[in-house]
Amino acid sequence: MDRIDKHILSVLQKNGRISNNELATIVGLSPSPCLRRVKLLEKQGIIQKYVAILDAEKIGKKLTLFTRIWLVQQDIDTVNQFVDVVKDLPEVVECHLMGGDCDFLLKVVCDDLNAYRKFQNEYLTRKIGIQNIKTEIPMQNIKSTTEIPV
Repeated sequence: MDRIDKHILSVLQKNGRISNNELATIVGLSPSPCLRRVKLLEKQGIIQKYVAILDAEKIGKKLTLFTRIWLVQQDIDTVNQFVDVVKDLPEVVECHLMGGDCDFLLKVVCDDLNAYRKFQNEYLTRKIGIQNIKTEIPMQNIKSTTEIPV
């Protein structure tokens, strides 16, 4: 990956809907080589997909929480059972297997605190191997980005 590929990635992270002609102009290529580079970056899996980033509050998801999970045990069956359930929960927008104090860290979005409490009671239970849950409520979002430095 050279500096032009990195420039392409930087521009696409800011505007995934930019036309190929505009992108080519910005990165200093003609349209055909620019499109070839983009297609190669997609084929290599560097560009995974294009998405619309929504304003959660404007669609009624006014609460974002970070939930730390401790499992009853860390054996493969318990971990896999938890992972299989969490993958199907739309409220969980991120799930990370952690090293350190807790086993998993979840980023959860929901309508409000009552909706989260219902979600926690219905889905985050001992049935899926959870021993302990601690929920952190952010007071203010200082920075949130999907852009990865290239």
